[in-house]
Amino acid sequence: MDRRKMKVAVLGLVSILVIEAFLLCSVPQAGAETLKARSVVVATKYETIPVNDEPGHILSMQILEGLALLDNGEIAKRKAYAVSDIVPGKGGQGIVYNTFIFQDGSTIVVRTQRLMVADKSGAYSAKVTGEIIKGTGRFEGIKGTASGTGITYLPSEGEASKVLTDTTLTYTLSGK
Repeated sequence: MDRRKMKVAVLGLVSILVIEAFLLCSVPQAGAETLKARSVVVATKYETIPVNDEPGHILSMQILEGLALLDNGEIAKRKAYAVSDIVPGKGGQGIVYNTFIFQDGSTIVVRTQRLMVADKSGAYSAKVTGEIIKGTGRFEGIKGTASGTGITYLPSEGEASKVLTDTTLTYTLSGK
């Protein structure tokens, strides 16, 4: 192949690559979005079962209700269903199904795990990880993860326990 034909072939190949790169870059990419929430919930129902292997070790089931203040300015109701395994003074773990209910009726359901450690005050600090499992309304088709931190404030006599959680939802929405 002579030099001239080689130049034309290379120039043609480069032109094709430039056009392909332009087309690929101009197609909008589906990127993940984030939504941050600070939630405060209070136990409205709380049942425990003693494990009897060491003093105070319990399994508990709770229903918690409250509000989530979102970084986009929205306020959502939050309802949580939790099952926990707790050893006083040490910590424990919990599985929680959280439902965020927005004013337009849309919902996001998140399944989280809480790894809890007791502090000197008797509160439990938690690391929260999870998965978004369902959405309705404008969140139909949502997929993603949840991460965050939380604090469970133990109740005084006659009070309900209170939980503060800072959560970041990272998600994508599939087309309807």
